[in-house]
Amino acid sequence: MTKPLVLIVEDEAPLVTLLRYNLEKEGFSVCEAGDGEEALVQIAERKPDLVLLDWMLPLVSGMEVCRRLRRSAETRALPVIILTARGEEADRVRGLDSGADDYVVKPFSPSELVARLRAVMRRAQPAATQDILRFADIEVDTVAHRVSRGGAPVHLGPTEFRLLRYLMLHPTRVFSREQLLDAVWGHDVYVEARTVDVHIRRLRKALNAKGATDVVRTVRSAGYALDRADP
Repeated sequence: MTKPLVLIVEDEAPLVTLLRYNLEKEGFSVCEAGDGEEALVQIAERKPDLVLLDWMLPLVSGMEVCRRLRRSAETRALPVIILTARGEEADRVRGLDSGADDYVVKPFSPSELVARLRAVMRRAQPAATQDILRFADIEVDTVAHRVSRGGAPVHLGPTEFRLLRYLMLHPTRVFSREQLLDAVWGHDVYVEARTVDVHIRRLRKALNAKGATDVVRTVRSAGYALDRADP
C-alpha cells in the first residue's frame, strides 16, 4: 500500500526535522519546501495527499499559498493544515477563511498533530453512499465531488462540500454547531464551535454567488438547517 505523502512547508529547520521524524514514524512519506514559492512548484509537479503549511513564510505567505490552492481546480480539494504561532481567535478565523481545513497553534503535541492530520485526510475521502443528492435547485455528486446550482457549477472547498452533503442528507432538520462538528469534523479532533460559523459563511457565499436564494437557514440559539426560503 502506498504511503500517504505529506508536504511540510516550513522555514524552521528544527521543526521540519521534528515533523519529518514523527510523520515517518506514523507511516507517512514526507517532502519539504522552505518557502511558499517552492511549495507551489512542488505541488504542481507532484500533488501530495496533505499540506502542512506554516503561516509565516518567505516569498509567498502561507495564507496566499492556501488561497492559490483553493483557486485552482487541480488543488481545490487538497487538504491543508496551517501551522502558526498566532493563536488569537481572529487569526484562527483568518486561517480558516483562507481555505484551510484545520489550524494548529505552535507549540503543539506531535501526537495531536498526527491525529488531526489523519482526521482531515479521512474527511477528504469521497462519500461512499448516495451518489447524487438533490435539494431545490442544488445537486451534489458525491462520487465526482461536484456541486451545481441551477445547472451551473459551484466550487466548494473540501470542508464546505462535506458540510453541504450532510445537510442535504437531512433537509429541513436543524443541527446545532456541536452536532455538525461531530458529523462533519468527527469526534476525535478538537475544533471550536466557532469554526462551523466560518464554514457556513463560506458555503453560503459559494451557493449564493449569482444572487440565488439562501437555502441555509440560521435558527437563533439552535443552529443551521437546509431549508427552502419562505414564499
